[in-house]
Amino acid sequence: MRYLSRSFLLGALHRKKEVEQFLGPVVIAGVAGIRWVSIWPWQEGYNVSIHDVQDLDDDNRRDLTVFPSLDPDGEDYPGPGRMIGHVEDPAQALELAERATGASPDRWVNRGVAGEDYADFVRARNS
Repeated sequence: MRYLSRSFLLGALHRKKEVEQFLGPVVIAGVAGIRWVSIWPWQEGYNVSIHDVQDLDDDNRRDLTVFPSLDPDGEDYPGPGRMIGHVEDPAQALELAERATGASPDRWVNRGVAGEDYADFVRARNS
């Protein structure tokens, strides 16, 4: 099973593990892209970041972190992404991410797994 139940999701965050969610397609400045959101431990809390990268239209490329950014100048840290906020509690991080990005409460995955949803998206679009 790819998606984390709420209890497993909160457990992962309490263990200081990153979680993420593929959000779907975006178009920024006329360039087709994809978006995902991540929650990652940082210092005494959790950072929530949104990532906008080019859509490479390749279901074999699943490491979204290496896709070219659609806004390299607007990134807050190395690699694609803009920080939405920093909170101290895992439940607060989930609430912020879901409220700010429209992320679904039942589609969170462990770090590195959002690329599987991207692959499914590409296959569905191209079939």
